[in-house]
Amino acid sequence: MSRADGIRPEFADRIPKSLQDGILYISEKYSTAAHRCCCGCGTKIVTPLKPGRWRLTVHNGLVSLNPSIGNWSAVCQSHYWIEDNQVIWARGYTAAEIAANRASDKRALDAARAGRRAREQGFWHRLWVWIRGWFSS
Repeated sequence: MSRADGIRPEFADRIPKSLQDGILYISEKYSTAAHRCCCGCGTKIVTPLKPGRWRLTVHNGLVSLNPSIGNWSAVCQSHYWIEDNQVIWARGYTAAEIAANRASDKRALDAARAGRRAREQGFWHRLWVWIRGWFSS
């Protein structure tokens, strides 16, 4: 496959083991989307659909995936957006930009996890943590 300009969404319970070019497989059940890199290199791209990771929007049968796909670990290092089933190519990043992007992604993921933990722990635990923090300051 050559570099893609578009992608077709396919909803499924599970992501298939073998992916076809040009298809964005979406599992709402497992909050995951996956596709083969749009540059044509064949690398499998998995995007967890959760806070701090990627967000999928569907409007009139068209899908968008945010933030962008930065395939920094693969040889191709492709960088693109998926908006309304279209692949919008972005410039490549330098090594320093990739490192900064990874650090930013880690901060966003850590904040999302902390928020989820706080919601799951309940009022009394959050109160105890607040009191303990107040006295240790």
